Amino acid sequence: MQLSAKVRTKTGKGLARKLRSTGRLPAIFYGPEVTPAMLSIDYAELKKILKGKSAESIIFDLRIDSDEEGQSKKVMIKEIQRDPVTRDYLHVDFYEIAMGKELEVDIPVRLINTPMGVSEGGVLEHIRRRLRVSCTPENMVDTIDVDVSGLDIGQSVHIKDISFPPGLKSMEDENLTVAIVVAPTITAEEEEVAEAEEEVEEPESEGTAGEKES
Repeated sequence: MQLSAKVRTKTGKGLARKLRSTGRLPAIFYGPEVTPAMLSIDYAELKKILKGKSAESIIFDLRIDSDEEGQSKKVMIKEIQRDPVTRDYLHVDFYEIAMGKELEVDIPVRLINTPMGVSEGGVLEHIRRRLRVSCTPENMVDTIDVDVSGLDIGQSVHIKDISFPPGLKSMEDENLTVAIVVAPTITAEEEEVAEAEEEVEEPESEGTAGEKES
């Protein structure tokens, strides 16, 4: 993914709001061996790149234009600040990475196929939606796909059961549950209806007819 950025020298909340009003987003670029730089990027361009993707698992070719010269950096998004109400982007942190060097990232888990237990009335519960893995940037993937077609009611898949893509190593406890198929739950209202349908009314007992008066 390629993304263009411009160096900015002025900071502050007022200037940041003014920058966003022009369709640009304040950002910062930093890393273990570089001097941090204040940047601005095109809001619409970033939004288009991130649509339907996990921001933490995308490697950007960040092209920084300054008054002196242009330079290209391999980066990942370390943090995105968003408006709590509108969910609009407010600020982005870009972190420089080195190709070939291991890093830890959170990658989304995608469950694929329909479990056999769901066909029998069970409910699939997705317990862990992201997994912490260690890998080099060139082995990065957008999602970790987990096939749950073989799960019956009461069965689950754990991290140790997952076949990770080449180059990915899980940093999580291997016994953690990722997904499980549970039996369908019955609400109190449904139980009352079922009990009412099963209840059989006993016929009223009649008194002995024709008793003689003494």
